[in-house]
Amino acid sequence: MPRLINTAELVPLVADLIIDACCNINDDNVTALKESLNKEESPYGKDALAMIIENICVAKKEKIAVCQDTGSCVIFMEIGQEVSWQGEGLVAAINEGVRRGYTAGFLRKSIVRDPLDRINTGDNTPAVLHTEITGGSEVKITVLPKGGGSENMGAFTTLSPSAGKEGIQDFVLKTMLCAGGKPCPPVILGIGLGGTMDYCAFLAKKALIRPLAERNKNPFYAEFEQTLLDALNNLGIGPLGMGGRISALAVHIEQYPCHITALPVALCFQCHAARYKSIVI
Repeated sequence: MPRLINTAELVPLVADLIIDACCNINDDNVTALKESLNKEESPYGKDALAMIIENICVAKKEKIAVCQDTGSCVIFMEIGQEVSWQGEGLVAAINEGVRRGYTAGFLRKSIVRDPLDRINTGDNTPAVLHTEITGGSEVKITVLPKGGGSENMGAFTTLSPSAGKEGIQDFVLKTMLCAGGKPCPPVILGIGLGGTMDYCAFLAKKALIRPLAERNKNPFYAEFEQTLLDALNNLGIGPLGMGGRISALAVHIEQYPCHITALPVALCFQCHAARYKSIVI
């Protein structure tokens, strides 16, 4: 028998996740920032990191958003194949949760209804919803409020397959240098490799919701993640672009098979706040 879930159950869950994500930064991210403070050598960089950490603590204590840019609401749903939905449409329920979360949490509404007429929707809907079908009867929901400063620095290219790791690293470093302090470093960099243009970008975004200390399961890519992290931290951009050793907290690569003629590479930056929360129902 399939597991029946009424979509109305999702509304308060999504609303609460959004508020939690915007006000309470995950412990692994706070730990990484504190460790970075000990490693940073630049006095300006150390001051910037200290302010970042203090800001996170104040936001948690006062139950207010850690950043005024509470972002586009990106939502990932991993839906077990044994789940059957009842009630109103799934997309409508998700957007109602977004609407309630951004209103109840006094979070900034940043979504415009059309890229060119620029009229604000007034409730931060619609969300950007990604769904995947998995085994079992559980549903995992992850909300990722994605700020504009980091999102605007994303990049995509299709390299020649012969470019290999060296070509990827060159693209990553050039993009990071161009971004500078705009994505509010130290960043988490999600990298998608392979697939098609659209799927590659999805992989880069999905890479941002992996726990910071968790490496790619493939040792080859785990080593490449560390190589790229070291290279980024040798650029001298530093916290908030103030100069220093710590420009990135983590590099996460997600890879997928691709066509013989191409090496698609997508980069998605996440700011130092790295806001996301998950729940399994």
